Amino acid sequence: MLIAGFFFIVGVVLNTSAQDLAMLITGRILLGCGVGFANQAVPLFLSEIAPTRIRGGLNILFQLNVTIGILFANLVNYGTAKIKGGWGWRLSLGLAGIPALLLTVGALMVVDSPNSLIERGRLEEGKAVLRRIRGTDNIEPEFLELVEASRLAKQVKHPFRNLLQRRNRPQLVIAVALQIFQQCTGINAIMFYAPVLFDTLGFGSDAALYSAVITGAVNVLSTIVSIYSVDKDHSNDLHKGFGIFVVVMVCTFVSAFAWSWGPLGWLIPSETFPLETRSAGQSVTVCVNLLFTFVIAQAFLSMLCHFKFGIFLFFSGWVLLMSIFTLFLIPETKNIPIEEMTERVWKQHWFWKRFMDDEYDGKAVTNGDFAKKNGHANGFDPTSQL
Repeated sequence: MLIAGFFFIVGVVLNTSAQDLAMLITGRILLGCGVGFANQAVPLFLSEIAPTRIRGGLNILFQLNVTIGILFANLVNYGTAKIKGGWGWRLSLGLAGIPALLLTVGALMVVDSPNSLIERGRLEEGKAVLRRIRGTDNIEPEFLELVEASRLAKQVKHPFRNLLQRRNRPQLVIAVALQIFQQCTGINAIMFYAPVLFDTLGFGSDAALYSAVITGAVNVLSTIVSIYSVDKDHSNDLHKGFGIFVVVMVCTFVSAFAWSWGPLGWLIPSETFPLETRSAGQSVTVCVNLLFTFVIAQAFLSMLCHFKFGIFLFFSGWVLLMSIFTLFLIPETKNIPIEEMTERVWKQHWFWKRFMDDEYDGKAVTNGDFAKKNGHANGFDPTSQL
């Protein structure tokens, strides 16, 4: 999170003071690096520190703040577009320094997660942090689970290679699929190009920005709903009634996304990977998401020119496909401790359970065999590391 904050601050400085296109592009690249680091670290951190019963809602707060940021960005753009003299864009880009500073200062204030401390051998610190964030002294069972998970994680020397093993395939497939599907809903095509779409529909440039603010507000409000429910061709004479109808439909679409694929596309991968591959898995998740965000953003205008209204039929087809995928292949993870996902979720799923045989050196073995092979035939006592 600190690295993300550093990238954001430097990127903002370059963009705000840009004297040529090269500075703008360089600043934009650094901002993109900041997004990558933040998207990697924040959902993972939230999933590791959150109590099981509110993990979903707490993690979706991450998405809520993203939507609030989008709304504020739209409001800032709307306001700075009114500034005469041609310097409004600098103010717009410069104000991004406020959340950048908040992230950096916040990263200095938060503690490491108990999982991270325990994995680095700082057991007493991990126990103290766990006791503090849970607000109770009765944390021994959860602490012992974390120690055991850490022991298993340390046996994995190559987490990215381990991601490809058979027993990790369900989590990897679902994490990658969720990121592809999330972008194939067309949400970023709508959010990125809302001003272009509304201008095309005859709203005019000012009304287009205003309409983008509306969609941003709907995004925020609908994400709040998710927190509680989880745990034409160019035309300047479009009839006003049709224009309003289009705005309503766009808002309906954004609303539906904001309480489903928006937050849950980030939540599910962050809580389903086991500790030994969790960071690597989240890295792949973020990478795939940003890659397909880039692909959709680059392809959308060309697709709109060629497909016209058919572009929305294209995205609708993807939504149907991903709905079927969700119905049959995404298990329920609500109220399941992260360390118990394998036993209580993946090994119980009608399809994914076939991938859950324990493996060692490429061979399927039983838990007992694995224990013997590692010198723990009589069972592992996590307190032995204390």
